[in-house]
Amino acid sequence: MIVKARSFGYGLGSVLRRRRKDTLHMLRFGLSVVVCLAGLFVGRGLVAQTARPNVLFLICDDLNCDLGAYGHPQVKSPNIDRLAARGVRFDRAYCQYPLCGPSRASFMTGLYPDQTLIKRNGVYVREHLPRVNTLSQMFRDAGYFATRIGKIYHYNVPLHIGTSGHDDPYSWDYTINPRGRDRTDEHTIFSLVPGRFGGTLSWRVDEGLDEEQTDGIAATEAIAMLEKHAEGGQPFFLAVGLYRPHTPFVAPKKYFDLYPVDQISVPEVPAGYFETLPAPARRSVRRKREQVDLDPALARQAIQAYYASITFADAQLGRILDAVDRLRLNDNTIIVFTSDHGYHMGEHGHYQKTTLFENATRVPLIFAGPGVASGETSASLAEMVDFYPTLANLAGLDPPAFLSGTSLAGTLADPSEATRTSALSLYHHGYSLRTQDFRYTEWGAAGADGRELYDHRHDPAELNNVAEDPAYEAVVVQLAEQLRQRMADSKRPPKNLAQKP
Repeated sequence: MIVKARSFGYGLGSVLRRRRKDTLHMLRFGLSVVVCLAGLFVGRGLVAQTARPNVLFLICDDLNCDLGAYGHPQVKSPNIDRLAARGVRFDRAYCQYPLCGPSRASFMTGLYPDQTLIKRNGVYVREHLPRVNTLSQMFRDAGYFATRIGKIYHYNVPLHIGTSGHDDPYSWDYTINPRGRDRTDEHTIFSLVPGRFGGTLSWRVDEGLDEEQTDGIAATEAIAMLEKHAEGGQPFFLAVGLYRPHTPFVAPKKYFDLYPVDQISVPEVPAGYFETLPAPARRSVRRKREQVDLDPALARQAIQAYYASITFADAQLGRILDAVDRLRLNDNTIIVFTSDHGYHMGEHGHYQKTTLFENATRVPLIFAGPGVASGETSASLAEMVDFYPTLANLAGLDPPAFLSGTSLAGTLADPSEATRTSALSLYHHGYSLRTQDFRYTEWGAAGADGRELYDHRHDPAELNNVAEDPAYEAVVVQLAEQLRQRMADSKRPPKNLAQKP
């Protein structure tokens, strides 16, 4: 079943009033959608050809950097790897909040969570920013046809699959909400807590074809849209949000077969490790009771299922990238691939997200296309709030004045150029600063509830908290000053954009 919806209303009383410009905008693109459904782009003469670059925005859900392109020894991701081979891969890109809803609201508005005021799931972006001009909305204003397929804003997974979830309708001209057998057969999925899926480890070895899964349907729909756009001339912003590898980890059996459980290793935690953490950090990795000290046999099955889901998602991305090649859209299409945040699979004794460790805050990030170097890796720090100004810059558009992000265009043209020297993430009442060599985290006001410092030159797994080590006293002082300046900047009200508490 495929549910398609046009983005012409919110259902929220707080955002029913809109600028006259947006009303005219909706009418203009409402007509575009009607024409699209009747066979838009069939004739090349319908829309004038343009040299402006298209944007293909590809995002997975809950994907960490366990990928071949990032050096993982087991996970097979040939299609993501080939995209990296023709673009720029960022080795140090970070989300601003390691939870789906806040992260997605942040990068779609180019604002930090303290500016969007969204720090939990299930919040519509315009509840707090009723007049925000989102990333895809900027492209709509410039005459692009903006389509969403699947999950871009927050969805409860798997509950909202097949619906619009917490989508923002003003961001799109056209939306497609795929629903596949992974949702239909939900009752057959194994979960550590029976009947619970989204926030609980759960998985299923599925049957049938890739194309029957929700993400397989999404890829099929994306290919159809690319074919229509290739026949037309109107520039497009096509956002495809895959649900995997978010729990439940569901994929056809052939993907599970790639990862025999006897070849899966479970990360180990040193004895006494949890006592070295501040109480809030310890709670962040021990809060899911059913996943604490997980039985090794179950842990290996969960990791196997996560890897299988990654490779399944990679295969769907490959189908989309093949279509871009076949339709000769490469030369004029900017492609972005990323995730909404990272993910733990046993590291620090934790599974899933919502920590301020590298595992939960680091994301894969690849750009390819016009204005982007080929086959390069950048060591520059990058943040997800940078997506908005970067795409505006690459497309030659004027971004809104309220943005907090920084354009990465210079780094994309010359990957040796560093755009940022630090990346900021927050969770609950903790703030974390990642620099080239360190991660420094403070919990509570000025670190009143504890501090963490990890030296990535010697401790890339972040298992040795040296915040109280006298040898690092000068480093702590320096990073604390940097962190608090970054925090102050991230809390400034957006310029010319009213916030609604």
